[in-house]
Amino acid sequence: MNSTHTTGDLLAVAAAHALPVVRGIPEDRLAAPTPCAEYDVRDLMNHLFHVVVQFQELAAKRNADFGGATPDRLGRGADWRERFAAETEKLVTAWSAPGADEGRTGAMDMPARTVGAMVLLDLTVHAWDLARATGQEYAAGAGAGTGEVVGALRAAVAELAPTARSMGVFGEPVPVPAGATEFERLLAETGRDPYAH
Repeated sequence: MNSTHTTGDLLAVAAAHALPVVRGIPEDRLAAPTPCAEYDVRDLMNHLFHVVVQFQELAAKRNADFGGATPDRLGRGADWRERFAAETEKLVTAWSAPGADEGRTGAMDMPARTVGAMVLLDLTVHAWDLARATGQEYAAGAGAGTGEVVGALRAAVAELAPTARSMGVFGEPVPVPAGATEFERLLAETGRDPYAH
């Protein structure tokens, strides 16, 4: 990750792309399938919500809790979209704090910047998954800082892919044409088909 951009900087950009998608999810699409075969929209949204909350702990070098069932945060009232937005703001703040990118964190004792790249990847790629599942556009190429986010994520995926594929987190890479965008290449490297509908 480029040292001139903190994880918090990059997460702020990713959040600006993700939140319009989350706010645009219709209630009648919560059972729709997503590009993540094991998740429908509700399950994927609950997964992403859980990630956003738990990675705040990791930014502060505290233990995260990914054991047991993922909480159903969508079942706690109709305001779940705004609760997600509030938790995402807390995530950006947590990873913008002095020292968040330094040292090591998490049960696997990984470099903090690598852990930060993991939540950045989830917030970016799962927002695309949710957009695709609910008939929305994901504005991947728009806005200041987007190129930095995609560049940081492509570097992180190159580092994480062998382990992630062995654990079933990423699928096998999908071929893309020579003219593919950097974001399309990122999706393909995680096993997603950027052109499937």
